[in-house]
Amino acid sequence: MRIALIHAGAVSIPPIETAFARLWPEAVVMNLLDDSLFADRGEGVLPPGMTARFLSLARYAAGTGADGILFTCSAFGPCIEACAVALAPLPVLKPNEAMVEAACAAGSRIGLLATFPGTLATMPAEFPPGITLVPKLAEGAFAALQAGDMAEHDRLVVAAARELADCDAIALAQFSLSRAAPVVEQALGRAVLTTPGSAVAKLKALVSRP
Repeated sequence: MRIALIHAGAVSIPPIETAFARLWPEAVVMNLLDDSLFADRGEGVLPPGMTARFLSLARYAAGTGADGILFTCSAFGPCIEACAVALAPLPVLKPNEAMVEAACAAGSRIGLLATFPGTLATMPAEFPPGITLVPKLAEGAFAALQAGDMAEHDRLVVAAARELADCDAIALAQFSLSRAAPVVEQALGRAVLTTPGSAVAKLKALVSRP
């Protein structure tokens, strides 16, 4: 099986490759990276032409013979949905689908933690009615990660997560956040939900379905 991973930032590549190595080592993974997407997206609404760029990337991936496509950036939900429609029945997953399902099963009040503001602008729409979301931005953490300061990234994420302690579950809303899951769990004394493992498991099930 060939699985295409489409990234808007290089920081998403290590956590998803780690998840594939652990959960689905038989899959052949290809990485497509366009790190201009983050810069062009900004922090407001999606700019004109962004969906067309995503469609171009998805069609290229499909043209290589990919059996499934996984996008790893949660700040472009509507663009990914357009790709899923255009390429059906090829499995095309948004990064958070499986984690959203797990979060909803854990309770009705979910803390949604992100380090990129655009994620908090688009991801809440992925949750069904009846779920109370408590969004929280770990300010400065994404910049620390991009600068290679992992300790500062994790410190800021933990500080933000402490403000979500009254939620039924805490969902780390980006692939790049999964590295902080152990320290968040240790600090809060509870499990948190991450995206890479859930995404790999769901994609494996979809691609393997007869």
